[in-house]
Amino acid sequence: MARDVTNNRKIINTAAAWAIGLLIFFPILWTILTSFKTEAQAINDPPLFLFFDWTLENYAVVQERSNYGRFLWNSIMIAGGSTVLGIIIAIPAAWSMAFVPSKRTKDILLWMLSTKMLPAVGVLYPIYLIFIQFGLLDSVLGLTVVLMLINLPIIVWMLYTYFREIPGEILEAARMDGASLSSEILYVLTPMAIPGIASTLLLNFILAWNEAFWTLNLTAAKAAPLTAFIASYSSPEGLFYAKLSAASTMAILPILILGWFSQKQLVRGLTFGAVK
Repeated sequence: MARDVTNNRKIINTAAAWAIGLLIFFPILWTILTSFKTEAQAINDPPLFLFFDWTLENYAVVQERSNYGRFLWNSIMIAGGSTVLGIIIAIPAAWSMAFVPSKRTKDILLWMLSTKMLPAVGVLYPIYLIFIQFGLLDSVLGLTVVLMLINLPIIVWMLYTYFREIPGEILEAARMDGASLSSEILYVLTPMAIPGIASTLLLNFILAWNEAFWTLNLTAAKAAPLTAFIASYSSPEGLFYAKLSAASTMAILPILILGWFSQKQLVRGLTFGAVK
């Protein structure tokens, strides 16, 4: 009897997980399907799901109208650069908070996290003026620094959580063997926290890749990433849903592929230190 209840519970949990997964994935699926429709089919009422005249015209128009490769390269440089720069800064910060805590460590962590609650538009004007002053407007470097600073609290918090799971005695043993501070972080701490660091890298790369507010306000053409590429298909005349869906599909496809191939590493990192 107990075994039947357990099996039924597993079946219900599995069905619920699939239902939630399909519900989350449906907007992405609908965007992909819409990208293969004509503009008339995209706004058809009732909506057409699978039975419509499939076409690649939208992708051809998008390729002719925009330099997709340039937008893609900007996204890779901005997302990758901000993530790597953030990790370089966050590892020493998280190390100090995890292994050399002070009375104010928790307060500092909470203060860092509270900055994420600040509306971005509230600091747009001063940052815009700073960018103009230093010639960083519409530049890959400027946007990389901004996205790094925006995601830095999350990076520090995640690394701090992972580092807390590593026994401090291991680092003490390294010090007794004569390891310097840099050697302790590079050759002892970092290899042990690879799963956590990898998941932090992946998550923050995704966050930077999907950032739209700052990319639309601090770039124009030269450093515009894929989020600006998508926004370019909204015009005063209206939305071109099929072409917008094609542009969106081209923008999310690289990150979907990355997430698919790195999902095991991401799950491993997010469960790093958990009780098995």
